[in-house]
Amino acid sequence: MKNCGECKICNAKGFGPSPIPEEGNYISSKNIKDISGFSHGCGTCAPQQGACKLTINVKDGIIKEALVETVGCSGMTHSAAMASEILPGKTLLEALNTDLVCDAINDAMQKVFLQLVYGRSQSAFSDGGLEVGAGLEDLGKHKCSQVATCYSTQDGGPRYLNLAEGYITRLSLDKNGEIIGYEYVNMGNFMTLVSNGEDTKTALVRSTKKYGRFDEGVCFVNPRKE
Repeated sequence: MKNCGECKICNAKGFGPSPIPEEGNYISSKNIKDISGFSHGCGTCAPQQGACKLTINVKDGIIKEALVETVGCSGMTHSAAMASEILPGKTLLEALNTDLVCDAINDAMQKVFLQLVYGRSQSAFSDGGLEVGAGLEDLGKHKCSQVATCYSTQDGGPRYLNLAEGYITRLSLDKNGEIIGYEYVNMGNFMTLVSNGEDTKTALVRSTKKYGRFDEGVCFVNPRKE
């Protein structure tokens, strides 16, 4: 029998990483190159003045496409422009350790990294994953971010300024003063028509739509003036 000082305690063998779902397969990832997937991450800057939604498509550990959307801070828009130049072609680990110009984008990168390495990607059960270009599909036909901007005060009530449908031009109110619909301009459609040679006034009319029970309103309000 050996003395206790002569015994070596061994680590248990055979316990590799748990397999995670990646593009229709279960993968036991040990290296960055083992990670593939399409996913999103949302982050904020330290003072919480703005936020970023980052979407990346990773193939064999390399970022093939990136969609950077920011809101709440004018400086963030330029940071997003720079981040879009930085990210494609980098490995997932490189991107995680690269300054992406804005704290919110860095934070979003951390969040999307965790989504991917823990198998929580949008393409986890999609055989072969999503093709490069899938990021633009999130923006819809006219390639515009889905941003909501609404303002409200206790005395003045709510003001819808921008919703998924577009730029709000008028709110429709019922006899109780409650919003029952709105008129909006689909800016993506408007710009497409203008770029195709349409007269701006005609393009504006064609891009103006109504939502809800707009025509039943008894009062109509311009949310930016009244």
